[in-house]
Amino acid sequence: MIMAAGTAFRTNPPFKHKPRNIMNLFPDLAQRYSQEQLSAGAAQRLAQEIAFGPVAFQVSRLMVKTGILEHLHHSPGGAELGEIAETAGLSRYAAQVLLESSLSIGTVLFQNGRYTISKAGWFLLKDKTARINMDFVQEVCYQGLFDLEAALLNGKPEGLKVFGGWTTIYEGLSQLPENARRKWLAFDHYYSDSSFAQALDIVFSRPVKKLLDVGGNTGRWALQCVARNCSVEVTVMDLPQQLNLMREAVKGHPGAERIHGHHADLLDDNVLFPQGFDAVWMSQFLDCFSETQVTGILKRAAAAMGTGTDLYIMEPFWDRQQYETAAYCLTQTSLYFTAMANGNSKIYHSEDMIRCVTDAGLAVVEIFDGLGLGHSILRCRRA
Repeated sequence: MIMAAGTAFRTNPPFKHKPRNIMNLFPDLAQRYSQEQLSAGAAQRLAQEIAFGPVAFQVSRLMVKTGILEHLHHSPGGAELGEIAETAGLSRYAAQVLLESSLSIGTVLFQNGRYTISKAGWFLLKDKTARINMDFVQEVCYQGLFDLEAALLNGKPEGLKVFGGWTTIYEGLSQLPENARRKWLAFDHYYSDSSFAQALDIVFSRPVKKLLDVGGNTGRWALQCVARNCSVEVTVMDLPQQLNLMREAVKGHPGAERIHGHHADLLDDNVLFPQGFDAVWMSQFLDCFSETQVTGILKRAAAAMGTGTDLYIMEPFWDRQQYETAAYCLTQTSLYFTAMANGNSKIYHSEDMIRCVTDAGLAVVEIFDGLGLGHSILRCRRA
């Protein structure tokens, strides 16, 4: 299970890095990833689950969409095939193939001629994280993942062409098909929003009058900041098209007059960061760039920072998850960046990010773990 909100804790920054071929992991991950977990039979079964993975995904999605799992959830004694087909508005054949596949997948059980929902089926139906992830994969990633191999070879988001001819998904976010854009935003906001309350406590534990929100997207963090602090001025630094979305999203909200825009192409090495800010905020932003690009962005940020400026990097580092299920979700999400987003970024291991911070002339002075659904914050200052 992914870490629940309200359990933030500090850890000491790992100033001395081990050789990169040694990977530090939180305990649950280290145990799972360092030794074989499966019997030969279970491993063989997993291999087949992988081979039929796309089939299992689509079947499971349709078991939710057609209402079959919901019907079984409300049928403690189970339901017969004919009843299920009628309730779902499907032919007997259609319901049967979905149910028999689901029986093998493990989301339903069958006994005495009746189907019931399993524990896995219940989580697929009721766990919000599973639903958010499934919708995101279906609407944003599924078709484009067919070109994952080309993306890996070329270093470009080759799957993005299913939506348009942009270089990155961020350039075309406002032009994505409505359902794809809605699910993209739901995915992005779900993971970040769960961490905001704790993040606000961390950022505003020090005096902040002016805050630079880099890659501020639709302004959700900026709105949280001006609601929390009645005098803070927030500047969102992002692409022009993203700033248009931000301005529309914050319009009419309390404190919107204290939210400003600063348009910039952060991939342009000639674009300098504005100066005079007490804090610089980067939330789920640097995972949109390669390590080389991350280091370059942080160097330009460092050049604009004063000796008392704090730079906060909030990311869901996959190695710093308390529970392995969270790490699984994050490492799989990395392939979205490969195939769809930009072709060269990922959900980072924290040591890789800290190395970029150090190479940029900054130092990590504090680390906060366990925010929301599994975020960490690196508080950085000029070295």
